Amino acid sequence: KPGDKFLGLSLAHGGHLTHGSPVNFSGQLYQAVGYILNKETKTLDYNLIEDLAKKEKPKLIITGASAYPREWDYAKFRQIADSVGAFLVCDMAHPAGLIAKGLLNNPLKYCDVVTSTTHKTLRGPRGGIILMSKDKENPFGIKTPKGDRVKMMSELLDSEVMPGIQGGPLMHIIMAKAVAFGEALQDSFKDYAEQVIKNAKALSSKLNEYNFDIISGGTDNHLLLIDLSNKNITGKQAENSLEKAGITVNKNMVPFDQRSPFVTSGIRVGTPAVTTRGMKENEMQMIAGFINDAINNFEDESKLQKIMEDVKQLCLGFPLYAELNG
Repeated sequence: KPGDKFLGLSLAHGGHLTHGSPVNFSGQLYQAVGYILNKETKTLDYNLIEDLAKKEKPKLIITGASAYPREWDYAKFRQIADSVGAFLVCDMAHPAGLIAKGLLNNPLKYCDVVTSTTHKTLRGPRGGIILMSKDKENPFGIKTPKGDRVKMMSELLDSEVMPGIQGGPLMHIIMAKAVAFGEALQDSFKDYAEQVIKNAKALSSKLNEYNFDIISGGTDNHLLLIDLSNKNITGKQAENSLEKAGITVNKNMVPFDQRSPFVTSGIRVGTPAVTTRGMKENEMQMIAGFINDAINNFEDESKLQKIMEDVKQLCLGFPLYAELNG
């Protein structure tokens, strides 16, 4: 209920707005406490999180992130949640497609509720899903309108969605989700998911050769977070320059960032889209080169235009709908 305390990964350390940011309802209606990454490794520090949970005694703990490139130990979070009597939720919006094919740890084994979008690594329409491994009475003691019994979690979730926040279902989105889930069930989707990770690792490795500071030293999933402090360029400048070069990234805060979220010291880069086009490790070498050239020449409009032409040529070799191109 409003005013209750929960833990979520700090936005500045890779968390999502809905995990307790003060500009979001989650940080306005509830007492949000952010856990942070280890300053040396830039990865989750489970001992630090456990100490924070025991100190704050939250009713809810959220796992998951929007800019964290490493694996999550959901079993450890389950242990931490149980030690303080907290409800455990996972937001797997980013890695859902990779989790679905068994390439990353499955939060459903440990979390009470798991949420996800359907348009990231699941490669479906914009929308969401709410999952549970098994139904049970809600731990908050919320009862039915007649007060004769405690609502099951499924009932509670259903009523919170409708009439709680939703007026009517979007049937065209539901159909599109079914198509996406059908694709995710295919063996070919595992090939895709595996290549997404291979590409992210290849891109990270090549950018590291160009002396880019890759947060945590690499990636386990589909994205990498880059600290540009040693390149004398802000995340905002990099985002704008790369856009002019035909490369879409987003400015992103890095752990312990000294710049504001409107400027940032870093960028976030992902491989699902280029992998969908059929690109593999060799193309990641080229893309890393494009990124390096654009960052090193971020004020040179003619150089950025030349990079854009090279990007266009690369993309022409990997059309989105090859069968429509004759």
